[in-house]
Amino acid sequence: MLRKVQTFWQLLRRLSGDDAYERYIAHFAEHHQHEGIHVCEKPLTKKAFFKKRQDERWNGINRCC
Repeated sequence: MLRKVQTFWQLLRRLSGDDAYERYIAHFAEHHQHEGIHVCEKPLTKKAFFKKRQDERWNGINRCC
């Protein structure tokens, strides 16, 4: 029963976008950091990540025609 609740909670967080920053950090660690090589680029902070996400969603022209 507990496993079903955890799975439901993870699905709900994914659908609502609540886990977006955690997924971003996991993606960054997997694809943008290389072992043994100094990487100058650092992941965005949580605040900067959500600000960028909001700016991308609401700035600019958001229509089809």
